[in-house]
Amino acid sequence: MKRTIKCKTLIAVCLSLLSLQIAGQVRVACVGNSITYGTGIENREADSYPAQLQKMLGEGYEVGNFGRPGATLLNHGHRPYTQQPEYRAALDFAGDIVVIHLGINDTDPRNWPNYRDEFITDYCALIDSLRGRNPKARIIIARLSPISNRHSRFQSGTRDWHDEIQQVIPLVAKARGTELIDFHTPLYNRPDLFPDGLHPNKAGAAIMAKAVFQFITGNYGGLQMPQVFTDGMVLQRDMPLNIHGIANAGDEVTVDIEKVKGGKREKVKAVAGKDGRWEVELKPLMAGGPYSLSVSTKKEKLTFQDVMVGEVWLCSGQSNMEFKLRGASPVPSKGGENHHAASSPFTPPLEGAGEAVPLRLYNFTRICPMSDIEFDSLTLSRINELEYLKPTKWQDCTSETAANFSAVAYYFGRMLQDSLQVPVGLICNAVGGSNIESWIDRRTLEFEFPNILSDWLHNDFIMEWCRTRAAKNIGLALKAGNNLQRHPYQPCYMYEAGIEPLDGFPIRGVIWYQGESNAHNKDAHAKLFPLLVDSWRRNWKQPEMPFLFVQLSSLNRPSWPWFRDSQRLLSQQIPHTGMAVSSDMGDSLDVHPRCKQPVGERLARLALTDVYKLPYFEKHPSAKQGPVIIDNSKFIIHNSKLTLPFDCADGLTTSDGKAPCTFELADEFGIFHPAQAEVKGSNVVVSSKDVKCPTAVRYGWQPFTRANLVNAYGLPASTFLIPIKQ
Repeated sequence: MKRTIKCKTLIAVCLSLLSLQIAGQVRVACVGNSITYGTGIENREADSYPAQLQKMLGEGYEVGNFGRPGATLLNHGHRPYTQQPEYRAALDFAGDIVVIHLGINDTDPRNWPNYRDEFITDYCALIDSLRGRNPKARIIIARLSPISNRHSRFQSGTRDWHDEIQQVIPLVAKARGTELIDFHTPLYNRPDLFPDGLHPNKAGAAIMAKAVFQFITGNYGGLQMPQVFTDGMVLQRDMPLNIHGIANAGDEVTVDIEKVKGGKREKVKAVAGKDGRWEVELKPLMAGGPYSLSVSTKKEKLTFQDVMVGEVWLCSGQSNMEFKLRGASPVPSKGGENHHAASSPFTPPLEGAGEAVPLRLYNFTRICPMSDIEFDSLTLSRINELEYLKPTKWQDCTSETAANFSAVAYYFGRMLQDSLQVPVGLICNAVGGSNIESWIDRRTLEFEFPNILSDWLHNDFIMEWCRTRAAKNIGLALKAGNNLQRHPYQPCYMYEAGIEPLDGFPIRGVIWYQGESNAHNKDAHAKLFPLLVDSWRRNWKQPEMPFLFVQLSSLNRPSWPWFRDSQRLLSQQIPHTGMAVSSDMGDSLDVHPRCKQPVGERLARLALTDVYKLPYFEKHPSAKQGPVIIDNSKFIIHNSKLTLPFDCADGLTTSDGKAPCTFELADEFGIFHPAQAEVKGSNVVVSSKDVKCPTAVRYGWQPFTRANLVNAYGLPASTFLIPIKQ
């Protein structure tokens, strides 16, 4: 059998060589392993990446497939490429262009752990040998295509060795003066194209072929900008602005920004690299406008009019952030569950406020709701293509556009607009029901929480409701045996479909309202939330980017007190974050409380204090947030009474004028008992006839709580459980 296979391989190579050497053609040699060969593709002769590349390049090129399944780059590996007939055939082919994709099989435990020190030397020797047959050859080496977490050895070594090899390959390119192409990035967010977790299918091979076609020809489809660049956009003030996009390789790109009614003009140029990418940096701009921004090459020009400069915030999360203004009530309804005091509209005193400034909205909408339905085949296909959120455009905030925008985000933006008197831009990409793991980038989860990626439809780290709803939505694919169908609740999906398309568009910070779809497991969320914050800060290259979030409200779900307290602790542990309490705005039966104005304005108070440092809040720190306990070492126990000192406690009182309620004290066995409480200045004194020596105190520890402690600004205290130091 082995002899037959070897003979067939040699015959195929000989036939391939006989068809080559056509006068005037550019010869392209595709050197590699099974991925180049086309393993797993039903009709690999027609659909492997070299075969598809041939169709793209056309008659002026002759593409040879010299892929060898199982081949290693390492000469001491288990199947060295340089000892295979495909290598000798590639030498004889003497390609004018050589594309090398090797290294995947070197992640085998037989190879990299033992011979990693030889990788650069062996790779350089391979390049030299190919150049020896054609000294003028254009050598292109590739960053490795992805290996999925579904690979059997992913966590035992493949993940880490694959990553180490990726870091070495650019050093090889530099050492031998070759070009470097990236097979990893265009495929990394498409795990659905890797049936076995390693070999791309026909569609994946097409992505590889397109990448090589563009790299060889320099044709990237002309001048392109991220989709968030439209007329009426808002650019972030007071920070260097990274403007970037795509153009054909070698094109000179000019970025020109000019204030319409006089003022400074800046013109910056860049040249698109071999990968088609270009970027420039504009100097920080002061708030104002309108500006005209043009991006041009010799053949094309894109012009964006009515551009403003001000404050830009991303507004993200799940349904309570997505909840539209048209369905919200600005203040608590009388006689309903939302009966506690709300923060009222608030604008700090301004000096010399000028004419009205715009509030502008960039509102993503979904191609379909997450209803309890089965998606059709077209919807499933678009989801796989990461097209769940529709492209949109910047719009002025009007009664019509605001009605269909996030209520929380609208009230947040309106308060910033009123208080700062600068243009404000809000980008909303929230998706109802989405879990936090869907918003975190793939690399972070692969290295920091890989178990959440495994068999996600049956993974207990993921809330059962999310898994059940997703299984219903993608039922058509599952019935057809497609277990790789994607869904917005799948880990990483919303990052890839909702964050990557923003392409690092400059923002000041993030407001986040999410957690309902993770409240089943506070401990997993406590690991995931810092990963989310770090993930987004890396994406925007802002390690201190403000991240303001909403604590879950009140609802009759038993895990919610624990989850709310976990969020409180996270707000104290992660730098440059802030938490807005919303428990007093809850509804015992509805996960979507309608009263959104106080929530949005509480987020704005955090921003105006910690981000913008308005003098008003320096003078009135309790206007930032509700009463909060920072240090339990300051607790005082006297005659079985516990005195709790609060910060942000000016005018400490209750929302209903009654005694503080829902306080509890734990006895020496950890059993909590109802307690009485009274306000004394900025302290609350708590006692219980059943507890002589308290060991812990908690407050608002009910799924739907009627906790009533507030400060003079009507801002509520958070749910908390705090041990008492003895």
